[in-house]
Amino acid sequence: QVQLVESGGGLVQAGGSLRLSCATSGLTFSSNTVGWFRQGPGKAREFVAAISRSRITDYTDSVKGRFTISRDNAKNTVYLQMNSLKPEDTAVYYCAAYQDGIIFSGPSRLERSYDYWGQGTQVTVSS
Repeated sequence: QVQLVESGGGLVQAGGSLRLSCATSGLTFSSNTVGWFRQGPGKAREFVAAISRSRITDYTDSVKGRFTISRDNAKNTVYLQMNSLKPEDTAVYYCAAYQDGIIFSGPSRLERSYDYWGQGTQVTVSS
């Protein structure tokens, strides 16, 4: 049974930092691309960042230079370091994964590419 469990969310002031973790089990982690998505109040879920099996990364423009995604294959875990947080970063953050058969392909930004999803963790940034 595949499980993705997010942690690390919370309440932080604008300008602050948080590190989200996505711990996975039940999948061949090293062969999976893992992404982060978020859904703000009254908004559709959107792509935030992703890291492929070959550690190619991609970020949505609004978080470039502030967020960093990384993976630890030994721990089957992906991290999202979020710095210089803004109120507009307030959202529920979800991690998701899919098995990637192409070793050197970049990660997908499309929700439909992802087969497994976590339950989400709330991030609230106060002004």
